[in-house]
Amino acid sequence: MPTEQRLAPSDAPDSPDTTGSGEERAVRRTGWAALRPLVLRLHFYAGVLIAPFLLVAAVTGLLYAGSFQAEKVVYAHELSVPVGKAERPLSQQVADARKAHPEGKLAAVRPAPRPGDTTRVLLSDVPGVSADHQLAVFVDPYTGNVRGALETYGSTGALPLRTWLDALHRDLHLGEAGRLYSELAASWLWVVAGGGVALWIGRQRRNRKLRALALPDPTATGRRRTLSWHGAVGLWAAVGLVFLSATGLTWSAYAGANIGELRESLGQATPTVSTAVAEHHAGHGGPSGMPGIPDMPDMPGRDDSKETRSSGSAPADVGIDKVLRTARAQGLTHPVEIGLPTGQGTAYVVKQVQRSWPEKQDALAVDPATGKVTDVSRFADHPVLAKLTRYGIDLHTGTLFGLANQIALAALALALIFLILWGYRMWWQRRPTRDRALSFGRPIPRGAWRQVPLPVLIPLVAAVGVVGRLVPLLGISLVAFLAVDIALGALRRRRRVPATTGD
Repeated sequence: MPTEQRLAPSDAPDSPDTTGSGEERAVRRTGWAALRPLVLRLHFYAGVLIAPFLLVAAVTGLLYAGSFQAEKVVYAHELSVPVGKAERPLSQQVADARKAHPEGKLAAVRPAPRPGDTTRVLLSDVPGVSADHQLAVFVDPYTGNVRGALETYGSTGALPLRTWLDALHRDLHLGEAGRLYSELAASWLWVVAGGGVALWIGRQRRNRKLRALALPDPTATGRRRTLSWHGAVGLWAAVGLVFLSATGLTWSAYAGANIGELRESLGQATPTVSTAVAEHHAGHGGPSGMPGIPDMPDMPGRDDSKETRSSGSAPADVGIDKVLRTARAQGLTHPVEIGLPTGQGTAYVVKQVQRSWPEKQDALAVDPATGKVTDVSRFADHPVLAKLTRYGIDLHTGTLFGLANQIALAALALALIFLILWGYRMWWQRRPTRDRALSFGRPIPRGAWRQVPLPVLIPLVAAVGVVGRLVPLLGISLVAFLAVDIALGALRRRRRVPATTGD
């Protein structure tokens, strides 16, 4: 039996071993046993103190995973229509939407991607709608009837239900301050999962079949049984949990900014198309940023098959129908979003918005005066890290593989919830025999870092420093743990010193 297993059996109170020969202690300091108490203490602290944040993230993430399917049911009237014989010109659909909703500014249009889907006409600066949200007007592409209008958010076009759950998961509806909770949870999730895997591997030594299949021990009872389930489920879920942690950090407030800067320094930033057009076209594009589109409710639709010529102060614009045809000729298939020029000297931007496999993320800019393509960005040409980031985010949010992706996310969320509950139960089960009803579980003994040899400790501290710089909330909370640990140790030593009494 390996030395580590003799010195620290899995069902022992996990206290550092101070007995045994010098040879045994030397072996213990040079192998996994030297790191095990440190990993165990870190796993314990993170489990007790960070688990509440992880639990909230898991519960809200579970709700968000189901929001995609719920959205299809709740907003079925706005999202779908009976399939008709032929679709009306896109410019006429926009005119129908603006006739019903003249408020705000026309920002973009998402043509119906499939037969039976509605067209979304997106309006910005709408009174009562948040600045970072838009109002989506849903138009029947066959009849021009407006099916309704809903607030929408983000590149996936989240509607109110999913938007609310997304904000709940991201920041608990507390704004920027609330984002600290989710970033703290993501910062520690990979540490907790990785440490748990290391501890599980170190404990499995009796039943080779159970070890190979990572199954809970059916013969275990009490704390051993809880530990068996905690370890087995944690091992199965570990890769997924580490993935959720890594991808969640990519768009967090502080770690996400550092990751973005790192990608940019490596030349791996996501390319964007330039919206600037030639100088001699600077006068094109209306002041409202809505060239070529009938914006007033009493203005009829237009035929955009021919280029509109400048007449007086009216800007020349090829119109949204021709822009869409140009994009189709360049290979931009459904679904697409057509962003309108935002001012003078800017172009239409047509981009694919499919986040399911295979990804469609090509984009191009079209000169509103000539209808010519001025810039193109192909997803196939994106840097490797830009592609991986796109895949990772879409997999994290449940869009990459649709329903199967969302089921997998729900399973991971449930696994994390049970792991946290089992972890707290183990802590409860470790409480002392005396006064069990009034006490909590015993903490893992202090001083674990002293057992790590210097050749391992020094690079370990350096690595922690680098990771703490890249993931600030992990570094700050780790320093806070250390400060609390030192303070508690000093307090215990002070209590052990006998008081000096006078005559």
